[in-house]
Amino acid sequence: MSNRSLHTRQRGITLVELIMFIVIMSVGLAGILQVMRFTTANSADPLRRKQALMIAEALLEEVRQAGFTYCDPRSSNAGEATSTTACAIPEAWGSDGVVGALRPYDNVNDYVGAAGSPTAAFGATGALLDALGRPMNLAGYSATVAITPDKLGNIAVSGTGANTDALRIRIVVSYAGEDKPVTLDGYRARYAPEQGAE
Repeated sequence: MSNRSLHTRQRGITLVELIMFIVIMSVGLAGILQVMRFTTANSADPLRRKQALMIAEALLEEVRQAGFTYCDPRSSNAGEATSTTACAIPEAWGSDGVVGALRPYDNVNDYVGAAGSPTAAFGATGALLDALGRPMNLAGYSATVAITPDKLGNIAVSGTGANTDALRIRIVVSYAGEDKPVTLDGYRARYAPEQGAE
């Protein structure tokens, strides 16, 4: 009889066991909620970095698609000249100064004022603008471009400015709250004297 009553008493859980279970589960749940809160708070960072990468890729593609001629496309001999000295209007660093000229510029080196100097060529007001000059509504993002004559494969650095045959293009996109900006490098080679001439 006493054995039987002992087994029936031990089938349930005691109040002490129940309290211990609740305490252990509360500590575990608090730890899981803390990890979830931290993950949620930092989940916007990869999204902002991905947005910065997309901006950098688009801007690099825009610059790479610009012409790369010895002469300004308005020059009468833009299609035939094989050096800047043979041009009626030689191509030089910086914007051509054409009133009302919007991006994309007609030549790669129009995006910067001098070789190797980072320039905010994608928005004069500090806000990023698209190629048609419209604000891109990307508060907190900024971009610069630097273009430098550089060696590319068998193409050596043969001069400076528009007289070289290969340029390295570096786009840097920064965004608020990030110490490490997105940096993309690309190259533009001169295919032929008339490349980009209209």
